Amino acid sequence: MQEVYSQLFCLFIFIITGALIGVLFDIFRILRKSFHTSDWITYIQDILFWILAGSLMLFSIFTFNNGEIRSYVFIGILIGIIVYILAISRFFVKSSVTIIGIFKKVLSYPIHLIEKIIRMIIMNPILFITKKGKRIVKNANKKIHNFTKNDRKPRKMEKKLKEKEGILQKM
Repeated sequence: MQEVYSQLFCLFIFIITGALIGVLFDIFRILRKSFHTSDWITYIQDILFWILAGSLMLFSIFTFNNGEIRSYVFIGILIGIIVYILAISRFFVKSSVTIIGIFKKVLSYPIHLIEKIIRMIIMNPILFITKKGKRIVKNANKKIHNFTKNDRKPRKMEKKLKEKEGILQKM
């Protein structure tokens, strides 16, 4: 009789272990829904999930079942995962994603405010100076170009006059 209670207790422990694996799975789902990540980070999350889930299973097997692997271990874990997914998962994921979304909005407001302040104090003067600087350089280039353009005309005239004088002197 003692053995039956021991196995029922282990079955109950492995149902809880299955539910914890379901929670762990949902935590990774929540992270994926709340924060858009690249593919390689998703791969790392998948590997991390399997390492944590496997470690949790091994810990439970060695702690509560003396390292013995019996069929009721896997049945209990499967029952725990199924019950968790059917009963709690949807509510847990929805509420967690909503809470994280609220936190993201609440935390993003001060960040946007700091960004606006930095833009007003630092970026706007820098942009103003660069725009004015570009305008000054552009105007200076125009003046230099006009000056050299006007300077070329008299030189051409002088050259033509010297050519005419040379032709007249040869005559």
